[in-house]
Amino acid sequence: MTTVGTHREQIPVHVLGGPTALFEYGGLRFLTDPTFDAPGEYQGGMLTKTAPAAPVELGRIDVVLLSHDEHPDNLDNSGRALLDTVPLTLTTPGGGQRLGNSARGLADWESIELDRPDGGTITVTGVPAIHGPGTRAEVEAVLGQVVGFVLSGTDLPTVYVSGDNASLEVVREIADRCGPPDTAILFAGAPRFPILFDGAAIVFDSARAARAAEILGARRVVPVHYDGWAHFTEGRAELMAAFAAAGLADRLDLRAGNIAEGPTLEPKRSGDAAPEKDRSDTAVRKPSRSDTAARDLGRSDGAAQDPGRSDTAAQGKGRVGGVGTRS
Repeated sequence: MTTVGTHREQIPVHVLGGPTALFEYGGLRFLTDPTFDAPGEYQGGMLTKTAPAAPVELGRIDVVLLSHDEHPDNLDNSGRALLDTVPLTLTTPGGGQRLGNSARGLADWESIELDRPDGGTITVTGVPAIHGPGTRAEVEAVLGQVVGFVLSGTDLPTVYVSGDNASLEVVREIADRCGPPDTAILFAGAPRFPILFDGAAIVFDSARAARAAEILGARRVVPVHYDGWAHFTEGRAELMAAFAAAGLADRLDLRAGNIAEGPTLEPKRSGDAAPEKDRSDTAVRKPSRSDTAARDLGRSDGAAQDPGRSDTAAQGKGRVGGVGTRS
């Protein structure tokens, strides 16, 4: 028996394809970066989706953890439509401004508490991510800001969702501040574009994903963001080889499309209605610092970049779309 998941029950995770995963945590159901479009091209062919997400009845979704809203391989057209049916979307501060409605931005190390259905709270903390090689300022000037998430709660395992991150230095900071996660949902796939950063990977390649798992001390790693898009240059085989080479094969959970250890996720029942959203209590503070503007490469919204994209963070206590929140 390996050390993976032995000290606490592991959460159920259902990997749906691309960056999209569904998991249940503390009685709430979370979805990462929703991408449900059929295969096709985006931005004049710069991005090509090669496979649809796994067919599944999502059932109730309480919270979307959206690493960023500006690239269609993280939020496609169907994913945008889905956000309108979800009570709460947590994303970058700029994304919270652009998406509006039930979206809330989290700055680095900002936390929000979500009420659990049976009492207690879940803490979701926004953590840094850098979407490419180089300094944060250099990368964000080209590809925009990304946010990762750490989820924790009393008697709950800790979960880390990396988002589109390529920086091991960021991972070290998260490990130092948050401790080892029980489950790390790591975005991988080594996506590359010849015109960006001399063709270097703009999200972890397999070897760096394994190194990130080692730095984190993660007890289980569920990789996402390694299939379904033409610009992903490494897949399942490379992940298996890299984790084996690092002596971490027992921590890698590649059961994509299956529910990982834990209770079964409830299927959608006929007649289930989308949750009614109540946005009256959402409070937003004004931006406090400026950020560099992202260029239009891969952006799916077509909107002008807002100058305060990294600084809008939700404040106040209330209920957002039926999910109780406390900042």
